[in-house]
Amino acid sequence: MLRTMQRTAPGYKQTRVFMDTPVIIELSPPEHDDAELAERIERAFGWFAEVERSCSRFDEASELRTLSRHIGKPVRASALLFSVLDVALAVADITGGALDPAVGRAMEQSGFNTNYRTGETVTTPGFAGESSVTYRDVHLDRDARTVTLRRPLALDLGAVAKGFAIDLAARELSGLCGFVINAGGDIFARGLNPHGEPWRIGVRHPRRHDELLTVLRVTDAAVCTSGDYERLQTNGEGHHILDPLNGKSAGSVASVTVVAPAAAVADALSTAVFVLGPRAGLDLLNKQGVDGLIVDPELNVVSTAGLEMYKS
Repeated sequence: MLRTMQRTAPGYKQTRVFMDTPVIIELSPPEHDDAELAERIERAFGWFAEVERSCSRFDEASELRTLSRHIGKPVRASALLFSVLDVALAVADITGGALDPAVGRAMEQSGFNTNYRTGETVTTPGFAGESSVTYRDVHLDRDARTVTLRRPLALDLGAVAKGFAIDLAARELSGLCGFVINAGGDIFARGLNPHGEPWRIGVRHPRRHDELLTVLRVTDAAVCTSGDYERLQTNGEGHHILDPLNGKSAGSVASVTVVAPAAAVADALSTAVFVLGPRAGLDLLNKQGVDGLIVDPELNVVSTAGLEMYKS
């Protein structure tokens, strides 16, 4: 059954929960009738459900968890999972492993191993003590569309999957005069807002949670932020963005915001920059031709030159 949309004059807004985060779709006044629009909204939200079913590290029935039980032999993957892995491994390669999808076991050991829907604890089998696995232990065969895990490892696609779902949902809504998809602060904006202007995207201050660091005016681009305040470890000693080299919370950055043409790219790069730190992170953004700002723990801010064009 299709769900009723909330009309927020002069636009529309609807919220669901996927991937343990609220997902909001907001539209400018559409040219389509309500029935057609409701169907498109439903299909857009459906991509979040589909990506979660395929790429979840917390659901034993997910395709990703099934893959982790097959070591040393090629496993044919769905087009969706293969594409998400392809993006994750590409970013891992260009960042020297600052983003590493093989960090799943370290995430489990840091307490990020509970299914938010069921409360069940998830642990990947097959490990004997510490493991030095990296993204280089994951092999993709594009011709056969297979994935081979060369060693026992736990994959975590959290730095890519949400952005990927946003991009798929945005494609479902293409052709509308304007919309924003907001998945827990990772955002894609298309067209203009209900007032005929670029969408205004607030960047949260990493230490004063009721304040904004800046406001960006964005159209046809994604804005994704990684912050050390988002998800804390249960022992209170760190957060969820781990340095793959040591399995500990990265500590040289408080928050990173990236503006890029696609949410999967912005999502992945914001995580990688967080791990790399301000200097190497800024170099990465410039080399990749995307914009962003980086805030260190002392609240010093550095940004790409191109970010100025987005500021209000």
